[in-house]
Amino acid sequence: MRRMQTDVSRAVPPSRSRVLLVPALLLTVVLGLGSRSGMARHVLPRFLTDYAGDTLWATLVYLGVLLLWPWLSVWRAATGSLGFAFLIEGSQLFHPPWLDALRSHTLVALVLGRGFLVSDLFCYAAGVALGVGLDVAFLSPAARRSDAKGSPSRPR
Repeated sequence: MRRMQTDVSRAVPPSRSRVLLVPALLLTVVLGLGSRSGMARHVLPRFLTDYAGDTLWATLVYLGVLLLWPWLSVWRAATGSLGFAFLIEGSQLFHPPWLDALRSHTLVALVLGRGFLVSDLFCYAAGVALGVGLDVAFLSPAARRSDAKGSPSRPR
């Protein structure tokens, strides 16, 4: 009986560059925190100060998933990120004393949030979509290959 030969390159998609993911993650954190700063409230339109932080949080989740599992397909990374974000938002419906005590710490509150808002679900969908756009345009191996070949759509 002959053993089937498998092509590993087909089984596992080529991974994204962590060298590009880390700066993208850091920039997303800076922009997200900046959107919540007091100065941003004086400079940016209210729509951005209300929703940019939650949107960028979901983008951060997407990029974090790619950092941990760079070989995931865009579809799996997006659905996993959105599912995680929705679970975190759903957890905000529960307020046991021990969880509220954790949420009273700023860092934990940035990750877990404090209160459920339906609008956050829309922000998370937009944030993951933004992450997918960044992934497809800049981070994925296909984007890097087309850039290396000198894509005619991008001036040099």
